[in-house]
Amino acid sequence: MRHKRRSFSAFSLSFLDIMSCGFGAVVLLFLIIKHHADVKDVMPTYDLSQEVNLLDEDIGDAREKLGDAKSQASTLEAELATARGEAERVRRLLAAERAGAKGNAQSVSNVEIDRLKADLKKLEQQKKNMEAQVNARSNQVRTFTGEGNREYLTGLKLGGRRILILVDSSASMLDDTIVNIIRRRNMDDAAKRRSWKWQQALATVDWISARFPAGSEYQIFTFDTVVDPALKDTKWRWLKVSDYDELNRSIDELKKVIPAGGSSLAAALASVNRMSPRPDNIYLITDGLPTQGLAPPRGTTVTGRQRVRLFEDALTQLPRGIPINTILLPMEGDPLAAWAYWQVALQTRGAFLTPAKDWP
Repeated sequence: MRHKRRSFSAFSLSFLDIMSCGFGAVVLLFLIIKHHADVKDVMPTYDLSQEVNLLDEDIGDAREKLGDAKSQASTLEAELATARGEAERVRRLLAAERAGAKGNAQSVSNVEIDRLKADLKKLEQQKKNMEAQVNARSNQVRTFTGEGNREYLTGLKLGGRRILILVDSSASMLDDTIVNIIRRRNMDDAAKRRSWKWQQALATVDWISARFPAGSEYQIFTFDTVVDPALKDTKWRWLKVSDYDELNRSIDELKKVIPAGGSSLAAALASVNRMSPRPDNIYLITDGLPTQGLAPPRGTTVTGRQRVRLFEDALTQLPRGIPINTILLPMEGDPLAAWAYWQVALQTRGAFLTPAKDWP
């Protein structure tokens, strides 16, 4: 029996599948090209010109007032110099008259001498008052010049009658990466002191000390696993800001410290309780959560969770009512540090700052 030959059709199912796939590829390519053409990078814009203008006006007003005060002080200084010259002239004339000198010496009555003395005393008092006003407006016992012409709007709680600065001097203050910390830890002492991160911590202390109120007291402690004063033999004792030589020696001695060891925030905060009277403002310069508590650690490593626990234990050493101003320097592998110290700033009504590498 002969089978009937099947006829061939150009529009078979296979052909239709191929055509459908091709059409689908064309449509997909069109959508991709069309989408790419419609997408545009839109960067958010923020208009801060008004805030900047207000800040510029405030700064300009403050500079103008300070300039006027200094100008008045200069005027009074000139008047005082003139009065002193006139008084000296009167003294010479009086001496010449008493010695019987002849010539053009003019007689001067006692009334005129008393009047000149009164004017001189008045000018001296005005000079003292003007100098007090200038000092009150500047309110700085030391000077600090940062990089470039910058205004430092930090939000830190500046001032206080008794100011305590706690500086983390552990090995992590050598750099912001673990690899570089290990590398710098094996260098000589001079190279450790030149570490950019440690230099930033020292510059921060210098910047804060330049803003001490003239009549206040201060102390500077460094801490790793133990707490030491920057100026030897002054532990647990307040130093007077008015002693400029001692303040400069404290800063100079701090620059001799070499970062090393672990970090015990508990030991640093426990030192607050040993100060009498207690501080009313604290600056904490560190780069992360502590690596040990009051007692030495059992192992050689510490986890992130353990560091949070050590941080919480350290806070129990801090008396209430003292604002903590934290300057947190960069450190990799410690993401919870910023959150933790920010919470401390909120709870103590202090401030929290994470500065750029070129600050201050």
